[in-house]
Order: sequence, then C-alpha cells, then structure tokens
Amino acid sequence: MRIGIVSPVVTRVPGAHSEWEVTAGIAELARVAEHADALGFAHLTCSEHVAVPVDVAAQRGGTYWDPLATFGYLAARTERIRFVTQVLVLGYHHPLEIAKRYGTLDAVTGGRMTLGVGVGSLEAEFDLLGAAFAGRGARADDALRALRSALSVPLPWYQGPHYSFGDVLVEPHALQATVPLWVGGRSMRSLRRAAALGDGWVPFGLPLGRIREMLENVEAPEGFDVVLSAGVVDPIGDPVTTAERLDATVSAGATTISVSIAAESVDHYCEQLSALAKLAEVEE
Repeated sequence: MRIGIVSPVVTRVPGAHSEWEVTAGIAELARVAEHADALGFAHLTCSEHVAVPVDVAAQRGGTYWDPLATFGYLAARTERIRFVTQVLVLGYHHPLEIAKRYGTLDAVTGGRMTLGVGVGSLEAEFDLLGAAFAGRGARADDALRALRSALSVPLPWYQGPHYSFGDVLVEPHALQATVPLWVGGRSMRSLRRAAALGDGWVPFGLPLGRIREMLENVEAPEGFDVVLSAGVVDPIGDPVTTAERLDATVSAGATTISVSIAAESVDHYCEQLSALAKLAEVEE
C-alpha cells in the first residue's frame, strides 16, 4: 500500500491544520520528512499560491510555502521519499520555466519529483500575475503536452496552439526519463485530461462513491495513478477508523492513498507516522 503524506506546516487552511503548525518551521518539517522517509512513505506534498487576496485567505488560507525552496531543502535531508507539487498552477508559468526549475529539482533529488498540476481557479491571482483566466483549460492542455516534450531532454522542441519552442538548450533537465504528471481537479474534464495527457489523477472535494463512478466511465492507460485522500487519520487514537478509511480509498480505486495526520506536536506527529506505517504495513 503506497501512502503519501499531505505535508504539515507548508499550508495552513483555516480549520484544516493543527495548532502546533502555527509556530513550526523548517526544522519541524525536516523532522517529519526524515521520519517519513525512513518509514517508507511514498511522498510529501507542497502546494502553490503566489499571493492570496486577503478576503480569499479567510477561506483558503494564506500560508503556502514555495515548492522549489521547500523540496530543495528536504531533498538534502532524505533519500527515498518522493516530492509532489499538489498542485502547481500551469497557467502561472511558461512550460520551459517549469521544465528548467523542476527539471533541475528532479536532478537534485536524484529523480524523486512528481509534478502535480492543475488548471487553477483563483481568478484574482491570475489577474495579479498577468495570466489569462479565460481559456485556461485549453492552455493547460497545451502546457501538459509541452511539458511532456521538454522535461527530460536538453534540446526540447514543441509546436502547439499556445506554446511553441525549439532551437533552445535547457540544462540541467530532469533525471527521470518520464517525470510523472498528476492532474488535480474534481470534474470529469479533469479526469479525462489526466487520462489523456498525464500519468495520474488527484481529485479533491468529492465523495469516494462519486470518484468510483467517474473512474468507471474513463478508460485510463496502464499504470495510471489514482491518488485518493483518506482524510485526517489518527492511527494511535483510533486505529479502527484509520484502517477503515484506508480500505475505503482502495475500494474506490486508489493506487496511492493521501493522508493528513492528526497531531498535537511534531513529536506526536512522528509517533503517529510510526503507528500508521505499522498499521498499513508500509515497507521500509
């Protein structure tokens, strides 16, 4: 069973983070990463928002650590665990910008990057960055194709309706021959986009029954990842419910389970990780 960790500390959404995270920093996050790495967990996550309007932050939160800086630091403190952007907003970046920055990070991590990407929904942030909000779905599709062409080669070439490039050198580039592209979203369009252009789907805000129905209506390629959330788990305090949630996500079609950990401190968090690894029989 592959289980990824929704990283604490790096994102603070009102009502969805623990109190200890408010004063925690890179030292506490590194402890979590090192412990998760040693236990054999599949991945850690980091989301992306550049600047959140104050009125929006009341609902979505305003703390979002930058994935490049965060993962670059954690890469030096870990050996096996993968790093997942969950998610990188495609419309905020030129594909070659992503290929250079995250290709470099893939090389730095020894090939441990997974790019979780999304179309984006915060129009005010698009406006702030001078990015087009209208037509962002079609632009994201083109960006995915461009990324597939550019991430793992020094001389990328691509011709598309929104992005075109050639006769350029991008070094360093990704170490992996194919950097996994996971597409986030909650619509059938996002699932079809993931199946056609990506390597996995990371839905959010959907009941497991609905996810199961959606997956039954799409023919996904072999090896396609379905990353489903088991929500907040408490493996020490409530191992029965934790096990039930893990089983439910697998039954819904998960190939990888994503979890948040209930904890009162970084010490408690690491204890919870140990209990979860034992409960789920995570291989060290």
